[in-house]
Amino acid sequence: MRSIVFDTGPIISLTTNNLLWLLEPLKRKYKGHFHITPDVRGELIDRPLQTKKFKFEALQVMTYINDGILEIVENDDIEQKTNKLLSLANNIFKAFGKYMQIIHRAEMSAVASSLHYKGQAVVVDERTTRVIIENPKKLVNILRHTLHTNIEVNQSNLNDFAKLTKGIRMIRSAELVTVAYELGLLNKYLANIPSPKKTLLESVLWGVKLQGCAISKKEVEQLVRMEIK
Repeated sequence: MRSIVFDTGPIISLTTNNLLWLLEPLKRKYKGHFHITPDVRGELIDRPLQTKKFKFEALQVMTYINDGILEIVENDDIEQKTNKLLSLANNIFKAFGKYMQIIHRAEMSAVASSLHYKGQAVVVDERTTRVIIENPKKLVNILRHTLHTNIEVNQSNLNDFAKLTKGIRMIRSAELVTVAYELGLLNKYLANIPSPKKTLLESVLWGVKLQGCAISKKEVEQLVRMEIK
């Protein structure tokens, strides 16, 4: 089954940038499934509907679930994998004598779902989730710098976590909007201004960055240089 699993952050980023509509043409081009887990749905819809803030955003996302563009996946294997990965991830790094709870359940359920379905990618904007899978040594340095203290590492738990998540591919909302740009899906926003393509791509990349996508200014500039030739 060709599938891409979405964490909460990228969906929120697309919604708040008025880009949620991109999911439909992107899915059609991908010719696969766009999955979310019940934990992600809880963060996107169930909780916001109980508040005044982000309620309208929740209603927008709900229409994409009702239309089958975003499919909710749930089974015992995903649940078990989520529990295992979450327990390992939150018992790897210790600061001030206590293990750090660095990963939330929704993010890890997305990873577990991708493992279950052998998905092509997990769309995650949160830096910690991506780095612990892609480069845990880098995460140690980030935590040490942020907390200004020594970070102890439970190497056994880290090894087990690395084995379970080996092969997981992570992408961000920044990569999604770049693909949309490449496919011409954003061409309706090209304006009669100097450097319209560059301005368009910069605008969507900075839009998702400012809504929580962990992409640096340097990475934004690199993507723009690569696309605008």
